[in-house]
Amino acid sequence: MTEYKSDLLTLLASRGYIHQLTDAQGLDALAAERIVPGYIGFDPTAPSLHVGSLVQIMLLRRLQQAGHKPIVLMGGGTGKIGDPSFKDEARQLLTDDVIAANAASIKTVFERFLTFGDGPTDAVMLDNAEWLDRLEYIPFLRDIGRHFSVNRMLSFDSVKLRLDREQSLSFLEFNYMILQAYDFLELSRRHGCHLQMGGSDQWGNIVNGIELSRRVDGAEVYGVTTPLITTADGGKMGKTMAGAVWLNEDRLPAYDYWQFWRNTDDRDVGRFLRLFTDLPLDEIARLEQLEGAEINEAKKALADAATAMCRGEDAARLAGETARKTFEEGASGEALPRLQVSGTIGIVDALTELGLCASRGEARRLIKGGGARADGEKVADEAAQVHVANGEIRISAGKKKHGLLVPAQTP
Repeated sequence: MTEYKSDLLTLLASRGYIHQLTDAQGLDALAAERIVPGYIGFDPTAPSLHVGSLVQIMLLRRLQQAGHKPIVLMGGGTGKIGDPSFKDEARQLLTDDVIAANAASIKTVFERFLTFGDGPTDAVMLDNAEWLDRLEYIPFLRDIGRHFSVNRMLSFDSVKLRLDREQSLSFLEFNYMILQAYDFLELSRRHGCHLQMGGSDQWGNIVNGIELSRRVDGAEVYGVTTPLITTADGGKMGKTMAGAVWLNEDRLPAYDYWQFWRNTDDRDVGRFLRLFTDLPLDEIARLEQLEGAEINEAKKALADAATAMCRGEDAARLAGETARKTFEEGASGEALPRLQVSGTIGIVDALTELGLCASRGEARRLIKGGGARADGEKVADEAAQVHVANGEIRISAGKKKHGLLVPAQTP
């Protein structure tokens, strides 16, 4: 591993965040001598970010832990277009009201990962609509557009792959990379921002911003990208059979969030502990050496730490206790998803309405494969009815997903 002078690059390298650096020596020297403001942009295309965005949030956290200033840039302006990078088709355009509501919802998550305030290393949250919404088209083309080569823009993988598949790339989307580059220029001017960070798919956009800042203002700014985070089986981080693993509590219960981390592949535990928790590296080294049944200790440590960071200590403790009771004692636990039922409910409906299966078809396949249980008893008939009258009934989809049917309260 490369040895760095600055705490920032030493921390990022030791925990596996660095994929590409535009000027490692220059950034290292700057970070060793002064506070470096750095930013990452997040387009508010949904009411919550998901685990696939978590490595970027953690990157901002590491920036602050190393004594520098995180800037969270909400894409209130660019969100009106949508980043076309590596997408098969154009995003659905969102209204201003939807974008504003999504941004407000997303902001609540960052407060758990970063310390906001007015101090020199306190995080700030900005919105690029502040400057993008005020741009005048002709002056922007004259002053900014002339610095971009269409030939070079077409050579970026994010655009090239779309065109190679003969999939439409609108002029609106093609402008996205220019607007993102302009964000870096504005942040450099307004907030002395010297660093843009992002995933490996953002490399071209980051380089554009660096070159624009140098050409227009002569500013020395830098870029860092993280590796693409995939699971050991080649899957995309944060994608499960049940859908996205959302960071907001109102989109995914804390128990399900905890369980996502608990179900980490054995081969990913050490890497995920370094990326997604604050556990010391020597403790992580000990945990990733565990084998056999003992690896579950490491998975629980990962689930506890990741959940505590995103949802709070109490939520993590309750989720862990619920899991212990459910799997080790066969009890129900308070954090499991619940469904009130008057009388009886079909097992297929129970599995889908509890969120244990994504569809009725998936529920039927689960039953046919012998994976559905009611209070520990296998349910073999998809037409079976579950009677809920005298207490809670625990419904299980496989060994790791559980929910409770509870009698409906009478008025």
